[in-house]
Amino acid sequence: MTKRQLILEDGTIFSGEGFGSSRKRSGEIVFNTGMTGYQEVITDPSYCGQIVMMTYPLVGNYGINRDDFETVTPFIHGFVAKEVTEYPSNFRSEESLSSYLEANDIPGISGIDTRKLTKIIRKHGTMKAIIADASESEEELLNELANEPEMTNQVELTSAVKPYVVPGRGHRIVLVDFGMKHGILRELTKRNCHVTVVPYNYSAENILRLKPDGIMLTNGPGDPKDVPESIEMVREVLGKKPLFGICLGHQLFALACGADTEKMKFGHRGANHPVKDLKLDKTYLTSQNHSYAVRKNTLNKTDLILTQIALNDNTVEGIKHKTFPAFTVQYHPESSPGPEDTNHLFDQFMTMIEQVNDKHEEEKTYA
Repeated sequence: MTKRQLILEDGTIFSGEGFGSSRKRSGEIVFNTGMTGYQEVITDPSYCGQIVMMTYPLVGNYGINRDDFETVTPFIHGFVAKEVTEYPSNFRSEESLSSYLEANDIPGISGIDTRKLTKIIRKHGTMKAIIADASESEEELLNELANEPEMTNQVELTSAVKPYVVPGRGHRIVLVDFGMKHGILRELTKRNCHVTVVPYNYSAENILRLKPDGIMLTNGPGDPKDVPESIEMVREVLGKKPLFGICLGHQLFALACGADTEKMKFGHRGANHPVKDLKLDKTYLTSQNHSYAVRKNTLNKTDLILTQIALNDNTVEGIKHKTFPAFTVQYHPESSPGPEDTNHLFDQFMTMIEQVNDKHEEEKTYA
């Protein structure tokens, strides 16, 4: 293995062994606390532009398989681990983690103190970092980081370019793709939905022309305020069709309704985040990946109701509209990876659609 270095924008330097691609790459350094699921993490579009570190000390031991991808093309800028298994052992394994990263031109670094790096991020917050060959000048690399502009086009990079259909005989769903995980599609097709996936910048008029029974807003990367056209689209479709949002879709829904969002110190990334349902007085374990959150105190001036909170830091995890059939959650009910405690939210969305349809049929009968 080649010697490689990871340099943070505050000047902290970690030296380790390189794996995957040999290219130099920079990005925002974040950590994920999951013990497994590195394949789903690497292929989650919500990590677009980020260098991802796994806090669990061993990754790659079960390789890469054909079934656990969350998108065809991974968008991460780098991968960090304490130890990487060179020869995986699992009946589903098709190739090693290193060979997969190399094939997708993603650099990795192992053999560093990931506990120390996690503590730095928790104390100082996420920051820019760069993975480069050990022979490169530290001073020049720090200058590169200092002049690196903030990414604002992550949603554009990860969204579908044009609409496409995943056919089914059930409810007709328009899925607005902000950087969608395939797990969301799997849950809808499992319920026999007819899904039309549209790009993030598809207009409200064109969405409604598709005559959907319901609209889903997917997860995605970056700051929700970087896609103002999507906020306006949500505002225009609200109340016209049942709506369900996840992660970035949740934040866009909140902004469309007059609430505000803010960047978190180091975000939520992992598969064991406890969330409490305030109405049911019930706690779920959830899979999460986000840098931004809805500001709780801004919900008061809106028509939104707080439905769920994170037990670790009391941040907003679920909201619904007071009058329209619309609800959203900050976490990932489709899991992939993670617990399936909140999988029932897709059924809740189906029930909401059926109730709205029944109401419309009743109104036609008595009209």
